[in-house]
Amino acid sequence: MDTVKKLHKKEYSHEAEVIAEAPGRFHLIGEHTWFFKDKTLSMAVNLPVYVAVSKRKDNALIFNFVQLEDKKKATLPLLKYKKEDKWANVLKAVIYGFQQSGFEVPGMNFTVYSEMLPSAGFGITTAIKVAGAWAIKELNSFRCSEQTLLKILDIANRKFLGTDNHLADSLAAIYSKEKSLILTDYALGSYERIPFNFEDKTVILTDARVPRVVTWNEESLLQPENVLLLGELKERRSTVHGGWEYQNDTTEVNEVLSVASEDTKRRLICNMNEHKYILDALSALEKKDFSLFARAVKKSHANMRDLYDISCPEIDWILKRVDMLDESPDDLRNPVNCGRITGKGFGRCTYSILRTGDVQKYKEKLADYERIFGFKPFCYEVKPARGVRIL
Repeated sequence: MDTVKKLHKKEYSHEAEVIAEAPGRFHLIGEHTWFFKDKTLSMAVNLPVYVAVSKRKDNALIFNFVQLEDKKKATLPLLKYKKEDKWANVLKAVIYGFQQSGFEVPGMNFTVYSEMLPSAGFGITTAIKVAGAWAIKELNSFRCSEQTLLKILDIANRKFLGTDNHLADSLAAIYSKEKSLILTDYALGSYERIPFNFEDKTVILTDARVPRVVTWNEESLLQPENVLLLGELKERRSTVHGGWEYQNDTTEVNEVLSVASEDTKRRLICNMNEHKYILDALSALEKKDFSLFARAVKKSHANMRDLYDISCPEIDWILKRVDMLDESPDDLRNPVNCGRITGKGFGRCTYSILRTGDVQKYKEKLADYERIFGFKPFCYEVKPARGVRIL
């Protein structure tokens, strides 16, 4: 925090009045299921983003991202999305959200400090938004609840940035705690903290540095008629987490989805599988059964790779190295390590949950990755972190 304070003063010749911190995050299972009112299991991690802010005497907005060495400017009366403003658009979006919610926002100076850049896809953009919202509220002594702040973030996403629903991202950045995961239920718009207490395990995020190549248009799947199809296959079950699950009768599933194209059907089934794997993971976490949890994670990756078409050879190579760390990699019932694709869009990053004694072996195996594929991977040892706070 002292570094952020010094950098803000160096840039603007006065002290930061408020500094907020928000965590990065990744989604373990269910990150593509929000449109169908399903669930997402997420972990906020200790990859912090700091947003320092101070008031100005005019109506200007000045933004400085330290690590990017990039500065942007805007004014309150002419606040609009500009493609060239890139990362600064998310802070402009938050300011717009406050304005649309009836708050009188002054001119401000911002300093953004994050050793992890938004391009990695570990929730850094959301962390900037959330830390920015909390900092603006504190700076201006705005009287608004956390629910109001969530609505402001929703306005920022939908009306200014024109993006999809990022509820799981926001909830993880706001409500997470150490040694816990966040379960987002999109049907209820709610969250739940889930204890994550596996002993002798280390979480590794790996940026494979693979350029993203979109192989198909996800918008083609996100259609109301597909929501209705999956709705027909949802069944109430009081014995499962959240009170419902998808129909598992293959004949019934095929009959309901027979009106969809083969590609759409495959990806809708993928969505159904993700819900099951989340339920399996939740059961494992409750029982503290890592093998059951690891099987759910590994099945989720195969599901996203084979049915959703979002993986690539580089990602699969990395996760194969995770499997090879087990003494009996062919023992599918009792894995001691696991991993899955994660990150922004169609690939680039993985998360691995490893025995702590296997971490160095994993990093040594990655030494071959650059030689084979030509990309230099970066690894980050992380752990569940607390949500946004004012420092």
